[in-house]
Amino acid sequence: MNERNESSNTEFILLGLFPGIKHVNVLVFAILLIYIVALTTNFILILLIWVDSHLHTPMYFLLSQLAIMDLTLISSTVPKMATDFFSGKKSISQVACGTQIFFFLTLGIAECILITLMSFDRYVAICNPLRYTLIMSQKVCLQMATISWIGGALTSLAHTAYAMHFSICGSREISHFLCEVMAILKLACEDISAYEKAVVMTSIMVLLIPLSFILYSYTLIFLAVLRMKSLEGKNKALTTCSSHITVVSLYFGPAMLVYMRPSSYHSPQLDQILFMLGAILTPMMNPLIYSLRNKEVVDALKKMLGHCLTSNYTTNIR
Repeated sequence: MNERNESSNTEFILLGLFPGIKHVNVLVFAILLIYIVALTTNFILILLIWVDSHLHTPMYFLLSQLAIMDLTLISSTVPKMATDFFSGKKSISQVACGTQIFFFLTLGIAECILITLMSFDRYVAICNPLRYTLIMSQKVCLQMATISWIGGALTSLAHTAYAMHFSICGSREISHFLCEVMAILKLACEDISAYEKAVVMTSIMVLLIPLSFILYSYTLIFLAVLRMKSLEGKNKALTTCSSHITVVSLYFGPAMLVYMRPSSYHSPQLDQILFMLGAILTPMMNPLIYSLRNKEVVDALKKMLGHCLTSNYTTNIR
């Protein structure tokens, strides 16, 4: 009995997807389908960028990093959520909870940084094409990826360590399908006003400032596109940029609504919807947005499928 009480004092209870709603199993199976599609499409996109020499460019290198982040982000939430649902076990240890928060924040912040740097890549490609290969060298691309990963990890580590040190009073039930900073803070029995201000400051640094930089970059890009004489060049530039803008809205929109709203406006149901959009739906949409609207990716996919079919046909004849 004492062991059970001790265990319960060091564990949280995840109440899961929209506690109390009917037919939650349909939603879980839909999320699992999204997860499978996200894994498949992101893996194929990474593979295409790796094997096709035509995609060995800075834009596609950064896109491959985004796909890796998407794979890791959705895998940090969906498997645990599905396991809890099918097993009926809702508890999660404090260490596991902190680990999930760390990875979730690391990937979310890293993606915001990377998407911002991708807008700079598009700016250079369209506004300064003659110097593109010089500015966007392999070294610069590696530095961009490194900055994204390390920046996300360091910021996440600081927030995770600080959020997890608060004392928890009363119920340790989290009305969510994952461990998340704002949900943990609701259980704290200490004054968290200083930390809430830190969350707002971090949100300004990783959301508002990058978004302002992206909007400024695309203002310059669209002005440059308007000056283009070639209709084909205009269409290609607008197609690539519209794909990136769509991804920007999918990442930044839910994140800003989650972390930049006053705590009094937070509700478990709305937060879960926003997290499903940002952490589950977006990782599936990203490769589809870039693949279906990108001729180079579609051509690379056709080439790979043709090669596979030819290899199988040759093998069968032998």
